[in-house]
Amino acid sequence: MPNATPHPPQGRYGALRHALRALVVILLLAMTTSVFPAEASAAGRVALIGVPGLQWSDLGQQATPNLWRLVGEGASASLSTRAVPPPDRGITCPMAGWLTISAGQRAGTPVRGCPAPPAPQGGTVPGWGMLAAYQAETGYDAQLGTLGQLVVDSGGKVAAVGPGAALAAADRSGNIANYAPTLDALGDPAAYNLIVFEAAALAGTWTRRPPDEFGVPTPMPTADRRAAVAEADRQIGALTAKLPAGTTVLVAGVSDVTPNAHLHVAIAAGEPYPHGFLTSTSTRQDALVAITDLTATTVQLLGLPASRAIVGRPLQAGAPAPATPAGTVTELADADLASQVLRDVRGPFFTVLVSVQLLFYALAALALRRRRTDTERHASTSKILVAVQIVAVVSGAIAVSTFLAQLVPWWTLPVPMLSVIVTILGIAGLITAAAFAGPWRAHVAGPLTVVAALTSVALLLDVMTGSTLQVNAVTGYEPVTGGRFYGFSNIAFAVYATGTILGLAGVAQWLFGKNVSKVVVVTVCALYGGFAIFADGWPAWGADFGGVPAFVIGLAVFLILLSGRRVSLLRLLLVGLAGAGLVGALSVFDWLRPDDQRTHLGNFVQQIIDGQALTVIARKFGAMIGVTVGNWSLTLLSLVALAFLFLVLARPSRWGAPALGQAYKLAPTLRAGLTGALTCAFVGFLMNDSGIAIPAMALTVAVPLTLAACVRALQLATPTPAGPESEPSAPTRAEA
Repeated sequence: MPNATPHPPQGRYGALRHALRALVVILLLAMTTSVFPAEASAAGRVALIGVPGLQWSDLGQQATPNLWRLVGEGASASLSTRAVPPPDRGITCPMAGWLTISAGQRAGTPVRGCPAPPAPQGGTVPGWGMLAAYQAETGYDAQLGTLGQLVVDSGGKVAAVGPGAALAAADRSGNIANYAPTLDALGDPAAYNLIVFEAAALAGTWTRRPPDEFGVPTPMPTADRRAAVAEADRQIGALTAKLPAGTTVLVAGVSDVTPNAHLHVAIAAGEPYPHGFLTSTSTRQDALVAITDLTATTVQLLGLPASRAIVGRPLQAGAPAPATPAGTVTELADADLASQVLRDVRGPFFTVLVSVQLLFYALAALALRRRRTDTERHASTSKILVAVQIVAVVSGAIAVSTFLAQLVPWWTLPVPMLSVIVTILGIAGLITAAAFAGPWRAHVAGPLTVVAALTSVALLLDVMTGSTLQVNAVTGYEPVTGGRFYGFSNIAFAVYATGTILGLAGVAQWLFGKNVSKVVVVTVCALYGGFAIFADGWPAWGADFGGVPAFVIGLAVFLILLSGRRVSLLRLLLVGLAGAGLVGALSVFDWLRPDDQRTHLGNFVQQIIDGQALTVIARKFGAMIGVTVGNWSLTLLSLVALAFLFLVLARPSRWGAPALGQAYKLAPTLRAGLTGALTCAFVGFLMNDSGIAIPAMALTVAVPLTLAACVRALQLATPTPAGPESEPSAPTRAEA
């Protein structure tokens, strides 16, 4: 180890120097022999209580008095328990939840359904070797026994009460030195630094139910669930009454015990958790934490060295919670309600979205054909075009409205599916009103610019202030699935990038109309576009890895065309390298921060160093292929939108009109914007695990807004009924 003081001169001080060095070495060895003293100290005690299936709606002042007390004393949050699900079911089984705590990484079991955890035999978990080997096949490579091994290696004492708890507390070999089937058999809790306790009443009642066709137990009757919750509360009260003062208590509903996934209970009572909400850097959301955070928290509270195998982050005190337990429980139960309603409405919503979009494209194609062939009834045709333009602008505003709808608690209304549709349409209607409210409505790119700019700014502000609009949005991320909790989701990125590039195209057209020089226009667009990319990739805001290179390439294509230059293969290659370099620099910067502050950008750098990057890439590539092949509706929507753009708008035919060409004449920057946006969507499709969802949502913004611009161009080119059809007049600079 480097010397902290200058070297003394050789000679008579040499012996003294060597003696001091020896003394330092002896002291260091003594300090690192054991983190824990021979007897557990109160400052290093943690009781991790797992209650598989416990939800916030289960709690009540009379039904669960012990849990109610802990909520009032400590900090609380919703717990996302996503682990490796059983085949064909998107839930976390009790065994998977306990194994995930053991590893600090998503884990699962190789068997069908949700079997009960096996009781240890001779101090060893049966089948541990098979469980440990299976994790390499899940795509997460969880290292079972990480938590227990850290405690044992540091000289600490760990005990497990119940078979599930033994899974979480066992070391890397599957051994648990101190196992008790019941609390009475544990002895004095003060003898242990870590006690993992299983309150298994809910899970036991559930696993005794008859299985469904997937081997998963069927739902419990309400009366059985209430009785099981009451029993679990009594067990928790019995344990907490025996714990020595200063013990930090962590209570967690570590899994599902229902056919559908839920958010569960997370409570931390004791130092350093005052009453309030919990958060962590894993989620960056108040009142929301992940199951892997329990492992990281236990390690930190025990003063153990952090392990890179643990992907969670320690729990932290978050925002203030309601003063009473009733207020806290109600608010957190509402969060789970939102997640359940979202699960029910998301699929139907996308079905409605795709169906309405396809129908609209068909009707718009018919309207454009009628405009081309029916010049005698000009008045009726003009009204149809106005209607098409308005509906197109509404359609282009739908994507951002799905996020802004989170400003309204639509999930609490009686008919959630109808409520979310009405809310989204209402917000899209307000955006459309703004698009037609001013003099810009007369310009070809006017409504397009307003909608695209509002889309970009709204999502930019959201990601800069915590990404709250994306939580439980129908196009955002679901905390229940635990895929992502903060920053730009892939769909939000697609909407944001498309809105940004198209919005800049409209602003550039307006600036050109004000006789602003090309250099200034390109500079203005580059500055905002560069900041938008920075916000997308900055770890504290967007934390988007795959989106940054796509965004850089799409914006560069737009700026090159805007400047009047040609897009060449060499320029695209250089821009692509620049995008990769930018996201690499952001990732390295994130990696240089402390482990508990890193996002997935910095974690990926560490995974490269640890040799795990190929596993992550393979998992994401498989997800991208699965979404693209499996989600046929979004694939169909993408193909139809592209066909409408290039076969109906971009060229004249018996089913179309040269509408896009006319729009390009009146608003030349639209060509650059649309090309850049489509390029960004295509590269994003190749680089992200959401696959076809990225171009599908990008086209949902780009094509309707382009159609609105084309309709306005056709209106400006429409001949009067009294006169013969003439060539479109050259646009004035103000019209452009």
